Amino acid sequence: MTDIAAIEAAAARLAGHARVTPLLSSPFLDDIAGRRVLVKAECLQHTGSFKFRGAWSAVSALDPDTRARGVIAFSSGNHAQGVALAARLHGVASVIIMPADAPALKIANTRALGAEVVLYDRATEDRDAIGDRLASERGLSLIKPFDNAMVIAGQGTTGLEVAAQAAEQGVSQGDVLVCCGGGGLSSGIALALDARAPGLRVRTAEPEGFDDTARSLAAGRPVRNAAMSGSLCDAIVTPEPGKLTFPILQRLAGPGLVVSDTEALHAMALAWQRLKIVLEPGGAVALAAALFRPDKISGDAVICVASGGNVDRPVFEQALALLAE
Repeated sequence: MTDIAAIEAAAARLAGHARVTPLLSSPFLDDIAGRRVLVKAECLQHTGSFKFRGAWSAVSALDPDTRARGVIAFSSGNHAQGVALAARLHGVASVIIMPADAPALKIANTRALGAEVVLYDRATEDRDAIGDRLASERGLSLIKPFDNAMVIAGQGTTGLEVAAQAAEQGVSQGDVLVCCGGGGLSSGIALALDARAPGLRVRTAEPEGFDDTARSLAAGRPVRNAAMSGSLCDAIVTPEPGKLTFPILQRLAGPGLVVSDTEALHAMALAWQRLKIVLEPGGAVALAAALFRPDKISGDAVICVASGGNVDRPVFEQALALLAE
């Protein structure tokens, strides 16, 4: 079980290893959204996304003898890179199962960090089954991308920082929009805010057609996506909410928000133009929701977690082209 004590323990293990990322703002974004917009730039975290937090938390929490046998993870890229780096820094081997259609940059970076990469077809193969088989065959510890208590605790450290930084900015009430795949980041942040800044409420943000969490929250039960590929927001395309994460979000999160791939690209372009940060589509959906769904958000300020910035050049160029239109 993950709670505030587990999150604070993860923060202690992460101290000196993870970056405290900034909370950025721009009056130009405020004008578009019609309220203050504060952007938590997790794209500046090690490996280019928040995933390093959960990876380090999980790897560092393993018994030393267990950790020495190595770890295995499955990911479209950001969790992959986080686990690969955390494993390398701990001096242990890592095997990463990645979809064959993941961005080439993420696959290359994961290999460069020392991991053995195993590719699979996300439309026809079950990554959980592949992970379970390899973990059993090789004696590896499986670190799931979101349904792992120590991963959720690590991601929750983002929420501790948001609570402190929002207080410094004079923001104690409002929505905190979080890019959501399986819900590890959003549930971890929700737990941290519930304990440290109860006036701030998590709202998940997802791409159209892959909004399983928004639909699950509305239905009051887990609902699966009909497809497993077809969105530029590859980093947050998952089958359904996590078994550990969904009950947390059901208890603490507000209604989910949904944006189009084009809106995510537009948010990427604006983040580069106004904040000077690089986002990937899946890492920009929270900002897109703040900018393009203002009628679904309440309060004088909104906080967005910019969760990742690992984007291939053609996709980034596609985003920047929107600035000329």
